[in-house]
Amino acid sequence: MTSEILRRTDWRGIQAVIVDLDGTMVDTAGDFHASVNAMLLALVHQHPHLGPVEPMSAQEIVSFVGKGSENLIRRVLDARFSPLHANGLFADAYALYDREYVRINGQFSNVYPNVREGLAALKALGLRMACVTNKPWNFTEPLLAKTGLAQYFELVYGGDAFALRKPDPYPLLKVADAFHLDPAAVLAIGDSENDARAARAAGMGVLLMPYGYNHGNPVQGVDADGIVPDIVRAAAILAAHTRTNHHG
Repeated sequence: MTSEILRRTDWRGIQAVIVDLDGTMVDTAGDFHASVNAMLLALVHQHPHLGPVEPMSAQEIVSFVGKGSENLIRRVLDARFSPLHANGLFADAYALYDREYVRINGQFSNVYPNVREGLAALKALGLRMACVTNKPWNFTEPLLAKTGLAQYFELVYGGDAFALRKPDPYPLLKVADAFHLDPAAVLAIGDSENDARAARAAGMGVLLMPYGYNHGNPVQGVDADGIVPDIVRAAAILAAHTRTNHHG
């Protein structure tokens, strides 16, 4: 685990926070692992000519996570089937994955330490709160409900809310619009390069958690305003500056 890195020192003027879901608030690796392997089993059952397929390791699957379900399924199919088969199987695989994930959602996932406390602390500072994830809405909404995290957010955008998703800044800018705030008054909290690139392009601050997925790469190499151990620490950094927020 890394020690804290803070590249930005002035956090005055932050009025809203956008928090990522997978790898930032909830460790959903187990859900992805179970759903992908259940999908592969069902796919081979539907297409017997494919023969038996080796299950995927959690580590392999997690390295594919973060760019939305379509990307995940394409990567899985490319890893297990010939290019010719992979393309033709996508529609069936996607439908089966959707079915399996809805069934499994939340069974093999855990809220990371200090997430609830951190979100409560951010809310107590009077900050507007949004969750923006690349996870589809029909996976996101039940997970936020099941974990009890939904209560902290007045706005939630899933990966299918708009035509564009992170690392595109569009969903983050839509939050700023909805809150009637300048993007510079918003902080994004995430765990990956996707989150950082979206925030940078949107003109928002960004803090990263070191314990998430980041496509299997260390997060220390990502261009961000800082890496902090947890959301509680992010709230403490903002709390130290909000005292001066209201006095110009």
